[in-house]
Amino acid sequence: MTFSKASAIILVLIICLSSFITASEMAVPVKLTAEERPALLATIPQWAMVEGGRDAIKRTYLFADFNQAFSFMTRVALVAEQMAHHPEWFNVYNRVEITLATHDCNGLSMNDINLAKTMDTFFGQYKL
Repeated sequence: MTFSKASAIILVLIICLSSFITASEMAVPVKLTAEERPALLATIPQWAMVEGGRDAIKRTYLFADFNQAFSFMTRVALVAEQMAHHPEWFNVYNRVEITLATHDCNGLSMNDINLAKTMDTFFGQYKL
């Protein structure tokens, strides 16, 4: 896996800038409205609503091997920690299954959309 200079710079900026804002200082996330959802979910087409009535989205990523899967999870963990927004995930060898929901608003928020987009960007940087 290779990191582009832009990806490395963005990651460093996120880490540096987030040190000035603590999780307790961040605004409480707002649940997405029925009107907002179609357009926002269209920006992450590989994500699907969780079945069973839970207001959450899910996606499964398949990598070439365990090293790629674990590398991806590590990259996501760094960003998620800075966002104070942690995914539910499950990993077996080259597969990473992720569910996103915002507990603070008991459903989907922009935090979920933004983290999903970040994950999709990271995934696109791996050679499978």
